[in-house]
Amino acid sequence: MKFSSTKVPGCYIVDIEPRGDDRGFFARQYCREEFLNQGIDPAIEQINIGLSERAGTLRGMHFQTAPYEDTKFVRCLAGAIFDVCLDLRPASATYLEWVGVELSAANRRSLCLPAGTSQGYMTLADNTEIMYTTNQAYAPDNAAGVRYDDTCFGIRWPREVTTLSPADREWPDFKPECT
Repeated sequence: MKFSSTKVPGCYIVDIEPRGDDRGFFARQYCREEFLNQGIDPAIEQINIGLSERAGTLRGMHFQTAPYEDTKFVRCLAGAIFDVCLDLRPASATYLEWVGVELSAANRRSLCLPAGTSQGYMTLADNTEIMYTTNQAYAPDNAAGVRYDDTCFGIRWPREVTTLSPADREWPDFKPECT
């Protein structure tokens, strides 16, 4: 596995290193030791999948509040997404900054998002399926989010949003010291 740093500390693009022959290839998607070497809590508490039927579907920007903040490890199994990691850690050098990465079935790339960040994604193809692990179980009373189009963050989505849940539409604006 190859870990590439992003501008958001603790957020990594993870690429597999396929070993192939005439049958295809084999690669590790997850290795506890390699995650630990990057300073990532590799414990898997929950594995989630999501299917979005239409391109332009946006899900996010979601996170869990303390003490249930979670590390996520996201992979696209079918189709393609634009996955965003938004830094909401006040002590971070990249507080309120974001990074976006295309994950697809074709590029087999993953994104690891640290606790204290918010995650959201937009589908780039119909019938897109993702899978992601978390190191904390879902805690409904600690589920939170911010608006995907909040001017405080300036996230540049790659296309028009065509499908959005009422809950994602109603997340509040984030009003810290945005300047």
